[in-house]
Amino acid sequence: MKAWDFIIDSTPLRGSLNMAVDDYLFQSLTDAPMTYLRFYSWKNPTVSLGYSQKRREVVNEDYCREQGIDIVRRITGGKLVLHSKEVTYCICSSDKELFTTTISESYKRISEALIFGLKAMGMAPLLAEKSNPAYIRGNLPCFSYPAKNEIKVAGKKVIGSAQKRIGDKFLQHGSIPLKEDDEKLKRVSCLAKGSEKIRMIPVSNVLGRDVYFDSVVSYLASGFSEYFGIKLKPETLTQKEKTAVAEIEKSRYLNPEWIKRR
Repeated sequence: MKAWDFIIDSTPLRGSLNMAVDDYLFQSLTDAPMTYLRFYSWKNPTVSLGYSQKRREVVNEDYCREQGIDIVRRITGGKLVLHSKEVTYCICSSDKELFTTTISESYKRISEALIFGLKAMGMAPLLAEKSNPAYIRGNLPCFSYPAKNEIKVAGKKVIGSAQKRIGDKFLQHGSIPLKEDDEKLKRVSCLAKGSEKIRMIPVSNVLGRDVYFDSVVSYLASGFSEYFGIKLKPETLTQKEKTAVAEIEKSRYLNPEWIKRR
């Protein structure tokens, strides 16, 4: 049975550090098949921008500054996400036998694994069959529409994900909102009042009860283990690895030129 390195950051971290850890895990992949699975949360409300997004067109920086909302830029693609009351997952892998060598197929397999966990929680999730053309072309935030092979419940997106791939190695991370924060998302997203709806449904709304980080992580981790037929091996970063992460954070995610690059 294959084993994945399994990391749970139970203590919420600042956005720049979360992105640096994911980046480090991606850079740590070797040519030999290996996989990291990480779950984490966010110390402060944080807007993350997709790698190629034009910052001034998608995020209301004045509002973020007034409200103490941090802004980071991901190395993955995709749309703007507001990270706040959520669980975030990250998978980094060089195992082409489990994930194939294409973005679309690996994305679909990860969504199917997430569905295992969501069903165990008591949901009835489905894969979206297609993407909305206006969503693909425009500057709407991630949770405006479910894209193809993303997960929806009652027609609304419940998880938003993004991927970066170099050859057989990839990083995919995704946001799983636990509680509703639609108004704040609209305010950070530069959406004109009344122009667009946020088609997001948080886990607590689906289940009709409050849900918490540890419980959701447990269900999702079990879903990954069952779907892929793998063992999860708990790991923590060594001091040497934390030093490497700090260097990545300083050079990239705390660097204003990186955040403002577009």
